[in-house]
Amino acid sequence: MMSELGRETVSAYAAAKGGLKMLTRNICAEYGEFNIQCNGIGPGYIATPQTAPLREVQPDGSRHPFDQFICSRTPAGRWLNPDELGGPAVFLASDASNAVNGHILYVDGGILAYIGKQPK
Repeated sequence: MMSELGRETVSAYAAAKGGLKMLTRNICAEYGEFNIQCNGIGPGYIATPQTAPLREVQPDGSRHPFDQFICSRTPAGRWLNPDELGGPAVFLASDASNAVNGHILYVDGGILAYIGKQPK
């Protein structure tokens, strides 16, 4: 997400992700003539052990503010599961993606396409 979106406190991380996105595009440009495809998967917010503290119910019964933030800005309304990245990875590794090159396939539950819910 951070190759496409800005957020405070993650400048170095976002710069690294932006660099990977451009590396993907440049490898496409340099090696495409040799029938070499270079694509990437841009995962959204994934439920992993590393993100578990952000998804835990707080002592007062509320949700962590970042959990609320992510779920309210993702049309899926939830964190994604790691196994949801498998299908896109199989697609990119298969002959079905032979004409796909220099692309980042965002598997993000729609967060990049969604501005958020309108206040009531």
